[in-house]
Amino acid sequence: MGMGASYDASSMPAIHITDLESAINFWRSRRPACANMALAPEAAALAEVYALVVFHRQEEIEADAMSADARAAWLAWYATTPDTPCIAICSTSQGDAVCKGCGRTEQEVQEWLGFSPYEKRIVWRRITKTATALRFNRYADRVRVASEV
Repeated sequence: MGMGASYDASSMPAIHITDLESAINFWRSRRPACANMALAPEAAALAEVYALVVFHRQEEIEADAMSADARAAWLAWYATTPDTPCIAICSTSQGDAVCKGCGRTEQEVQEWLGFSPYEKRIVWRRITKTATALRFNRYADRVRVASEV
């Protein structure tokens, strides 16, 4: 399942350094270091991967290059993140190539349920970095506040 121009299907799914940081921080807050300053096993597994990425001056690491423990810890963190960037304003249904609501391409919207967690995070990073969709402006804040009432 390719992701059009936003994803090179021939490349191995990779985890970006910002996702590693987020996953480490998730585990550090969920299971703080013990009195002997040892990290929780999940945080330690991810920290090892993070150190390698930094040491090699990379921005990402192939998911298959991570230990099974690190991959499991990352996937457990991933499961706590929002699955879809959709805010129920889909302009691709009106013919736009890129949704004005969430920032995904029409192909990404159509194939989203078939994407792996790694593919979904690639899209999330891109739309967050560009931050041009309605999801990233004051409209999204108003919707969030209205839904909390």
